[in-house]
Amino acid sequence: MGDSRDRIAVVSQQFPPDTSGHASRMRDMTTNLQRMGWDVDVLCPPPSFPHGEFEQRWTRSETEEMDGVTVRRLWSWQPTESDPHALSRLAHYITFALHATLWMLFNLRRYDVVLTTTPPIFTGIAGFVPSLTGTRWVVDVRDLWIDASVSLGFIEEGGILERASRAFQRRVLGRGDRIAVTTEMLGEELCEQYGEELAEKILVVPNGVDMSRFGVEIGAKSASEAISVPAGGSDSTASSSNERPVIVYVGNIGHAQDLPACIRAMNRVDNDAELRLIGGGDTVSELRRLVEEESLEDLVTFVDPVPREDVPKLLSEADIGIAPLVRDEELAYAMPTKVYEYFGCGLPIVVTGCGELRRFVEESGGGIHVDNDPDQIAAAFDRLLEDETLRTEMGARGHEFVRTRYDRRRIAERLDDSVKQLIGRREQADGSAPATSRDLS
Repeated sequence: MGDSRDRIAVVSQQFPPDTSGHASRMRDMTTNLQRMGWDVDVLCPPPSFPHGEFEQRWTRSETEEMDGVTVRRLWSWQPTESDPHALSRLAHYITFALHATLWMLFNLRRYDVVLTTTPPIFTGIAGFVPSLTGTRWVVDVRDLWIDASVSLGFIEEGGILERASRAFQRRVLGRGDRIAVTTEMLGEELCEQYGEELAEKILVVPNGVDMSRFGVEIGAKSASEAISVPAGGSDSTASSSNERPVIVYVGNIGHAQDLPACIRAMNRVDNDAELRLIGGGDTVSELRRLVEEESLEDLVTFVDPVPREDVPKLLSEADIGIAPLVRDEELAYAMPTKVYEYFGCGLPIVVTGCGELRRFVEESGGGIHVDNDPDQIAAAFDRLLEDETLRTEMGARGHEFVRTRYDRRRIAERLDDSVKQLIGRREQADGSAPATSRDLS
C-alpha cells in the first residue's frame, strides 16, 4: 500500500458475520472508504451476535481481508447465552475495549484517523491513546446507549454506574475531534446532555442502504406470489410456497422492538397472513412463549439470522415490512437500519414508536405509523393487505426517498470529505471550517 493513502482504524463491537444492522452499516462504510482511497483496518471481537450463535474463540488475534478492508479480530469474551446476564455482557464489552486499547498502544503512529463507534461506550477507551499523540479521533454515536439502558432497566437511574458512564461519555465527546451522529435529533440530544460546545463538532452521517444490493427488485409483489417458510416456529430459511401474504421483520430481536404488540395483532388481522420474524437476539425465547400462549403457531414463523447478502431476496418475497419500536421518549432519535432496507426493496412498511422514525415515514410517504396497540397495528396490516395499489405506491415512494438521499456510498463520501478536511488533506478554497451537520444533513 502506497504512502499516498491515508490510514484509518475503525473500532467496532460488531462486524460481519455478526448480523446486526450496525455490523452491516460498518461493513458498507469501511468498504466505501477503502474504495475512496483509504487504508482501512477494522478492530473488532470474534463474531458474537446474535449471542450464543457462534463458537467461542480463544486465539489472541486473527486477521482477514474483507472487500479490501483489513479485519483484525481481537480476542474478547463471547457470551454463550442467547440473552446474556449483565456480567457476561460487560465482560464482552470490556475485554474487547481493553484489547483494542492495547493494540493502539503498540501501533501509536500507524493511523491518521481513529474512528470508534458506540454503543457500547467502552470502545471510546481505544480512542484516547492515539488522540494523545495527535491522531485525529472521530467518535461515531449511533444512539443514547446510557439513556436506553436506564429506560429499559439495565442500569439503575441515578446509580453509580449511570454516573460513571455519563462522566466517561462526556470525556470521550470532549476529547474527540469530530462527533458523527445518525440523526440531527441525536446530535441535539448530545449537545443538551453534554454541552452546547459540542455543536461545532457534530457531523450527521445518517444510516442508509447499499442501493447496489437493495435497489434491484422494486415494488410490492401481489399476495398470490408470497413465499413462506413452514409454519409452526420453523428455524429454517424460506423455502416452501403458499398463497398467504407475508409481513416481515428482519433484524435484531431485542428489548427495544415492540414485537409482542405485532404478534398479538395477528389474532386481530382479518386477512390470512403470516408474520415472519427473521433474526436473533435477547427476546427470541420470550416471543416464542408468547406465540404459544396466544396459539399463533400457524401465523407467526421464526427464521434464524441469515447472511446479509440474502436479505434483499427475503424482502422481495414479502408484502409488508415492520419496524416496531417501543414507545419511549428515550428512543425518539432512533432510526432502525431495516427501514432503509425495506424502502430499498420497494417494500411498504408499518412502524410504531415516536420521534425520528415517525417523521421519516411520514416525510417519505412510504408507510404507515400507528400507536403501539395491537388493534391499530392489525388495522394497518389489513389496510395494506387489501389494497395492492396502495402497497405498490408506498413502496415506490419509499424506494425513491432512500435512493436519492440515503445511499450508503453517498453517505460515506460525506464522511470522507469531512475527515479529509480534518487531517488537512482537503482544504476548502475559501478557508472556511469543515462541514458540520447543517451542511451535510
